[in-house]
Amino acid sequence: MKTQRTIETIEHIWIEWRRQKFPLYIFIAMCLNVIVAPVVYAATDEKFSHVQAWSLGLLGLTALGISTYLFFVMFVPERF
Repeated sequence: MKTQRTIETIEHIWIEWRRQKFPLYIFIAMCLNVIVAPVVYAATDEKFSHVQAWSLGLLGLTALGISTYLFFVMFVPERF
C-alpha cells in the first residue's frame, strides 16, 4: 500500500514537472549557486559572510540569465 502511494506521488511530481518549469529553474539556479557561492567567498578573501556570498552568487546568476534572455530577444525576436 505504501509502495503504491509512493509510486503515485512520483508520477504526480513527474507530470507536474512537465507543466511547471519555474520550480525547476529555481532548483537549477540554487544548484549553480552552490558552485558559485564558494568561489565568491574565496575570491573576497573571506571578508563577506556566507549569506553575502550566496546573495552575490545569486545576483550574478540572475544578471547572466537576464542578459542571455535579452540577447536572444534582440537577435531572434520572432520567437518572442
